[in-house]
Amino acid sequence: MINSFTGATSFARSMASQPAAWFSTTRISAKGVLTTAQHTLTIVGVTALVVMAVLFVRPDLAKALSDSLNRTPEAEVPAVIAPPLSALMEAPAAATATATASSEPLSAEDKALLGSEKQQKWVTSWLSKRYRVAGDATNMLVSTAYLTAREIKLDPLLILAVMAIESGLNPFAESPMGAQGLMQVMSKVHHEKFQEMGGLQAALNPVANIRVGSLILKDYVTRGGSVEAGLKTYVGAAAFAHDDGYGARVLAEYSRLKQVSTGKKVPTFTPVMAAAQPKAAAPVAATEKSVEDTQIAGL
Repeated sequence: MINSFTGATSFARSMASQPAAWFSTTRISAKGVLTTAQHTLTIVGVTALVVMAVLFVRPDLAKALSDSLNRTPEAEVPAVIAPPLSALMEAPAAATATATASSEPLSAEDKALLGSEKQQKWVTSWLSKRYRVAGDATNMLVSTAYLTAREIKLDPLLILAVMAIESGLNPFAESPMGAQGLMQVMSKVHHEKFQEMGGLQAALNPVANIRVGSLILKDYVTRGGSVEAGLKTYVGAAAFAHDDGYGARVLAEYSRLKQVSTGKKVPTFTPVMAAAQPKAAAPVAATEKSVEDTQIAGL
């Protein structure tokens, strides 16, 4: 009986001590959480003070942070990326093509200047291989040359020959003398011709460069009375005895393009021509030469 009473008493004491232990454990846990929170707040506060100090010492960082936080879609400045060549070509070419389609039927002269689709394809393929330019880019250049030629009445193959010799079909070529673009136009000398196309910054736009260069070439050929004279003035050698073979190189390229446009197989690689001496006059009668120059210039 006594043992039973003693056991009951021990059980009661054990049950009574459990809430106290539970409360004690709870207090310890709460204290740990509170301590952790205090440490976290301390770290955050110290970090904030450090950031404020850095921003105070470096106002430029503060401005950059403010701009990034307050930036709106309207205020964003897009990155300056050079547009693809097709984008530069597409709008003017489409506009000219539309004008051509809506106008009256083409004359025989216009058809000759525009050439057939097959002719342009042959010329494009040959130039692309010869000067190692992507086919799509070359196609845009050839199409623009043909459309420009029809508009100003100048042989497109002569335009392409000048482009090839001047820049190797590189629209961003620039010489130490300041000649720019596909046709190496002296933009500072002919700046007024670029005004309607956006000013001097349009000098490296392939469409604008081809048009302005072609207009200059046409003017020089007209004033000089022959293609040779026009090319001599175009290269800046009008005041000299000869042009160091420039005209010969252009006309040789023109001759190759003429053959290509008729479907003939012309090697894309040819030996480098000697440029030290001007081309000797071909034994052509004056009347025949006049007719040939007229056909090339489209006059």
